[in-house]
Amino acid sequence: MFYSFIRIVARIIVFIINGNAHYLNKEKLPKDNYILVGPHRAWFDMIYFALGASPKKFSFMAKEELFKNPILRYILIHANAFPVDRKNPGPSVIKTPVNWLKKRDLSLIMFPSGTRHSQSLKGGVLLIARLAGVPIVPAVYQGPTTMKDLLKRKKVTVAFGDPITINSRKKLTDDQQHAILEEMVSSFKKLDAQINPNYVYIDKSKH
Repeated sequence: MFYSFIRIVARIIVFIINGNAHYLNKEKLPKDNYILVGPHRAWFDMIYFALGASPKKFSFMAKEELFKNPILRYILIHANAFPVDRKNPGPSVIKTPVNWLKKRDLSLIMFPSGTRHSQSLKGGVLLIARLAGVPIVPAVYQGPTTMKDLLKRKKVTVAFGDPITINSRKKLTDDQQHAILEEMVSSFKKLDAQINPNYVYIDKSKH
């Protein structure tokens, strides 16, 4: 109930702040659980991913420090977030999302790069997908990357790609992992081109 309430609140706030969001290829989203992945381009792109893929509900990882505040901790826990120690990630980083994907009607949003300031993909999403037996769905966000630009009501577009299935019965070899990660990157590029063939991501935090 809390997640549904927060989603309604988020949708209203996002509409008031921007009100210029567009979602492509929603028909590609599976009905059952999956992992939604994309390049991290703004601190609020996760919100747009979750709203675009509604009515599916999602869990997500949040850095451990955020859970130290009791009020924020309550909100995060009830919004299906779980803590991650980024410096020393333990087994729970894998076990928690795998268990939730298997036992709850709850999909997962992940950014394989780990941070919006890094474009290198990580293999954790592949392991979680294989152990949970769920597909990976690529997605991209194009639009404002700062709150200032978002308030200018510049266009926001989220596009979803074809699901990528991983054989849960077989261990992934290094070559297979590399091939799947390459497929993800290729899908990101195709989705970006579908939205805007001339799109180039610029990390404004570095300028």
